[in-house]
Amino acid sequence: MTLTSLPGIWPALLTPLQDDLSIDPLRFAAHARALLAAGCGGVTPFGTTGEGPSFSVAERIAAVDALVAGGVPGANILVSTSCAALPDTLALTRHALAVGAWGVLMLPPFFLKGVTDQGIVDAYAWVLDRSGDAGVDPRLRVMLYHIPQVAGLGLSHAVIAELLRHYPGSIVGIKDSAGDRAHALALADAFMPGLTVHVGHEPDLPALGRRGSTGAVSGLANFMPRTVRRLVLQPDDAQTPAALARIERLLRVLGGYALIPALKGVMAALHDDAAWLRVRAPLVGLDAAGLAALRTALAPLALDPAID
Repeated sequence: MTLTSLPGIWPALLTPLQDDLSIDPLRFAAHARALLAAGCGGVTPFGTTGEGPSFSVAERIAAVDALVAGGVPGANILVSTSCAALPDTLALTRHALAVGAWGVLMLPPFFLKGVTDQGIVDAYAWVLDRSGDAGVDPRLRVMLYHIPQVAGLGLSHAVIAELLRHYPGSIVGIKDSAGDRAHALALADAFMPGLTVHVGHEPDLPALGRRGSTGAVSGLANFMPRTVRRLVLQPDDAQTPAALARIERLLRVLGGYALIPALKGVMAALHDDAAWLRVRAPLVGLDAAGLAALRTALAPLALDPAID
């Protein structure tokens, strides 16, 4: 493991909400502390799983401050700073540096379509070049985030190579959430061990672990951190095939629902806490009947956040 590689499992934090659909800072910090206590390397707020683009810059800054005030060390936070407007991404990136975050997770520019590779490089450069008082902040670690099915565009090998050429000390890894194992392995062949490649699709974790991947930023790790850890860090352990089969069964269950409401539904079911069902529009949370059906579907898996 290199000094800059992302170590261990970093759950892509679900964002708990209050009755008025504002972020619940106490529940947010408590969830993060519980995951650190379960052995996670850190936590990742405000990515796709955390409904990041649904919250304002001010809300996201306040929530990260609440994590730190609530006992989550900055060094154990990988902040997703992605926004459609570059000044907003920059503001969140500078704030992450100010609280001592381990690093930032950053999407390519989304919303506008037909963007060229040069445009993507220019967008990253605009943020990185302004992260410090006189250019690139030397503390900055950036995990590039490839999720084209959500962002509407992805990160080509040429873009990654160009960013590495200009920012070799700042670009430290790639989170590949495309759900395409061949693509993830091609990234590993092209850029590891210089960069770490992490996959968001949990069934692909053993294959990347065998290539030297050091961990994962995972949605399922919100309630199965130890199982996710086994998949990537112990890919050839005798218990890993059974863990992988269980993960695949869970994903088949979740495939019948919109993903983020379903993940929050799992939290609600496991902790008997309906507050976890709240989501920001345009997402629609599970209703009582939907939660009951999800509970029934989950029962054979015997999920247990105390051991999973």
